[in-house]
Amino acid sequence: MDFRCFESLDLEAPEAGAILTGDNAQGKTSILEAICMLVRLQSPRSHRLATLAHFGKDGFGIAGNAWNEERQVKWNRNSIILKQDNTPCASRSDYLAQGGLIVWMGNEDLELVRGPGETRRRYLDFIGSQIDPAYRRSLARYRRALMAKNLLLREGYGREKEILSYDQILAEHGSQIIRARAQMIAQLNPFAAEAQAAISSKNESLTLDYIPASGPDLHQSIIDARERERRTRQSVVGPHRDDISLRIDGKPAADFASEGQQRTITLALKLAQGRLLETAGKSTPVYLLDDIFGELDPVRRNALISHMPANAQKWITTTHLDWLKSTQSLGPIARFTIKAGTCSANR
Repeated sequence: MDFRCFESLDLEAPEAGAILTGDNAQGKTSILEAICMLVRLQSPRSHRLATLAHFGKDGFGIAGNAWNEERQVKWNRNSIILKQDNTPCASRSDYLAQGGLIVWMGNEDLELVRGPGETRRRYLDFIGSQIDPAYRRSLARYRRALMAKNLLLREGYGREKEILSYDQILAEHGSQIIRARAQMIAQLNPFAAEAQAAISSKNESLTLDYIPASGPDLHQSIIDARERERRTRQSVVGPHRDDISLRIDGKPAADFASEGQQRTITLALKLAQGRLLETAGKSTPVYLLDDIFGELDPVRRNALISHMPANAQKWITTTHLDWLKSTQSLGPIARFTIKAGTCSANR
């Protein structure tokens, strides 16, 4: 395995999922990361796969039986090998097309309300990349073109023709990203409003609005921004600067929502994500819940459980199980104790 703090780990859980208990920094979250990597080929905690390898190792491997097939991921600094039922996959897209869906919930989700726009863009990108291969391709091509263009802009004048060629790529794929994000926001709105009302047990109105950083014509916006981009030496318009406006009862949530309301909003956004994935992806996501139940009062905790699909597999990390006494049944869920990179089943 050689993943994070684990040299090896063999874990078997029922369809309902598992609760992983242990002190902080023992490896609980790493197990959730490994599941996310196996299913979606990415970690919600790191953009650099090299950081996922066990200290001193050059790579890692993860395998699991999911959706009635064996899936394998082997990564090192030179390559990534993907297999389904021991058959190599030609590409990441092929591997992901046959996989499942993920909803990750963690305490860092509070940044969705009070953090920078990048956090909210990642929220949309994680949804879009799961339900639409075309979105994933456009996002990858946009990011590559943006990186190349910014490098040219930092070099200064004299690279205009090359910059113009990248502008065409940015306009084409950026426009596709903007349209897809706007559609996602429209679909998420009713799901988020419903979840907010259910978890808060109040008549609170949660609304989401997509705020593009360009005008209605991205290509024209790029043209209009060229002189400003030469001065600042960076791309200043496009979906890499878009944002989501979150409002509670018509007021900006970052400024007016209490901490309890902000926590409820983040849960509502993730539950809305799950509903949209299930609707668009035609399958129930796996829910990875990283140390959030102990932070919620019983009312919010039980409302969260009630709002998740009953048939969804849930993997839950926690430092203690005191909250479980006042929580409705999670079904025939397994329990494990994680300590210093080892795992033992609770009987």
